[in-house]
Amino acid sequence: MEFINAIVGAEGVIVGTIIPFLLVLTVVVFVHEMGHYLVGRWCGIGVKAFSIGFGPELFGFNDRHGTRWKVSAIPLGGYVKFAGDMNATSTPDPDEIASLSEEERKVAFHTQPVWKRAATVVAGPLFNFLLTIAVFAVLFGVYGRPVAEPVVAEVVAGSAAEAAGFKPGDRFVSVDGDSVETFADVQAHVSGRTDDPLTFVMLRDGKQITLTATPRLTEQKDGLGNTVKVGVIGVVNTEQFAQRKVIEYGPVESVWQAVLETGSIIQRTGQFLKRFAFGREDKCQLGGPVKIAKMSGQAAQLGFLWVVQLIAFLSVGIGFLNLLPIPPLDGGHLLFYAIEAVMRRPVTERLMDAVYRVGMFAVLAFMGFVVYNDLFAC
Repeated sequence: MEFINAIVGAEGVIVGTIIPFLLVLTVVVFVHEMGHYLVGRWCGIGVKAFSIGFGPELFGFNDRHGTRWKVSAIPLGGYVKFAGDMNATSTPDPDEIASLSEEERKVAFHTQPVWKRAATVVAGPLFNFLLTIAVFAVLFGVYGRPVAEPVVAEVVAGSAAEAAGFKPGDRFVSVDGDSVETFADVQAHVSGRTDDPLTFVMLRDGKQITLTATPRLTEQKDGLGNTVKVGVIGVVNTEQFAQRKVIEYGPVESVWQAVLETGSIIQRTGQFLKRFAFGREDKCQLGGPVKIAKMSGQAAQLGFLWVVQLIAFLSVGIGFLNLLPIPPLDGGHLLFYAIEAVMRRPVTERLMDAVYRVGMFAVLAFMGFVVYNDLFAC
């Protein structure tokens, strides 16, 4: 009985982890692929299939436009297959294109002007960003935004902040030239800049002073209870000094703040990947399906709002990664279209095939790396 509860109980593997994981991933994938689908249809491109998941079809139906909508057996992604595509990566199929009628060629993906193909491809990541903006806008509009004043309550002994001369009562004005309004703004600037000397403008006794401190990599607990390694300088913002408050936004301002928050996440993600490529970030900060599943289960236990926020963060991450200029990712397609627009002719099939093979190997290697991290290394 205990074994059954561990599998199907409320806190078991299926109900507690797998179902929340599938919910989170399905929403993100559906929105991404719907972006491709809607813009593709708007551009007059024929769509053969819209799939949630890969592999054998579990169930589906055909709409009046001839598109097969289906759910497939491997729920780790999805795809839109356009007319003329060889596979789910929108690789052109010369044999199929050659066999198309004149009417069918008009709606085939690879016979479209380059701007239509580019718009269709970029729509997937764009819709992911829009989903994140929509989630934050609703949360800010309904619940407001809890913030803490950027004031130092305590300086940790032996920390970088102590060495730099920080004192309790100091108020952050800017970090490396970027103004800050909340303590969360300070954390966002510092957490991803381990070993980088940062310049802090502080307000002390009514006067501005400049201090320089270098964040050190430190283990902390995130909101879900996971251990993460982030850069810190060693200042504490306690309730006594925090002066916590909730900022309320109107509808328009909620959307604008959501745009700014999404942009900040994108900027920090790019900064992390750049530092990671140079070996300056902890590899355990990268997670794959297993880590996402674990986080989904943890978020589900904390409540619906945590699941919604996880969807927002995962959506912007998926959108960003898909824009990397690596075939078969969306960014790889956009790179080819940019070259085609400049050269006024498509890249040769031989070169495209070679680059796609290298890109596919890189993507699979990355997936293997993050899965290895999930299961064995971290």
